[in-house]
Amino acid sequence: MKAKELRELLNSKKLIRVMGAHNGLSAKLAEQAGFDAIWASGLEISAAHSVPDANILTMTENLQAAISMNEATSIPIICDCDSGYGNVNNVIRMVREYERNGMAGICIEDKQFPKLNSFIDGPQKLTPIDEFAGKIRAAKDTQSDPDFVVIARVEALIAGQGLQEALNRAYAYEEAGADAILIHSKQKQPHEIVSFVELYKGTAPIVIVPTTYPTLDVEQIRDFGIQMVIYANHGLRSSIKAMKETFDRILREGNTAGVELDISTMQEVFELQGMFEMRQREDRYSSTGSVILNN
Repeated sequence: MKAKELRELLNSKKLIRVMGAHNGLSAKLAEQAGFDAIWASGLEISAAHSVPDANILTMTENLQAAISMNEATSIPIICDCDSGYGNVNNVIRMVREYERNGMAGICIEDKQFPKLNSFIDGPQKLTPIDEFAGKIRAAKDTQSDPDFVVIARVEALIAGQGLQEALNRAYAYEEAGADAILIHSKQKQPHEIVSFVELYKGTAPIVIVPTTYPTLDVEQIRDFGIQMVIYANHGLRSSIKAMKETFDRILREGNTAGVELDISTMQEVFELQGMFEMRQREDRYSSTGSVILNN
């Protein structure tokens, strides 16, 4: 059902705004804010486990996090699946599992397994074009729902291999059946992305992740004909800053009176948890009484 919704968004040609999340709570907050879809971010999920974004977590661990997001929200979940967790056989199993658990789509990148986060300094090793195109074909051949979306993430600019290499890879992946092309860059200005978009003559929708070039605004993105923008890690980064400030302040001030005005109330937490709906169900279906929610 959610795959059909994501497919319809892609077919609408409207800009799709996607927010990164790492669990059910962060996904629900993104939905409440008004985003069109959720990015089950490999970086955020890894960080939530306090491990590097370098294929340390297994496919199953990442999928379980995505399931919690899917169950907490009503909008599509697009899953960051790194380089597919191995070769084509891993990709085939991955597609079956993610589709079976209700994900709207996946994104795989053309770096070698195990991948390393794109913003870490150092060499980034790319998979040969034909080999990665094979992964895309395997993913598309495996899916049973025709609406399930497979996004190919091009890392040639990240690896310093230049614009022509990025274009060559994008054309090959579109030909292999990719439903969209994510072009990634770590430059502080969007010139690489703009150049790619202007030169790309394919028909697959273009996806961007403006983590390092934040000045590119929504109107510019629309004007360039980009169809999806993923704010991949801003929820995690904002929550880290807020928690650090709150924790430091409690230790410094010796009590929690000062921070109470600056943090969410318990009622807000209960609402996000669905505690009131739980009480209504208990009142309707059992005689055990209501849950007390004023702790």
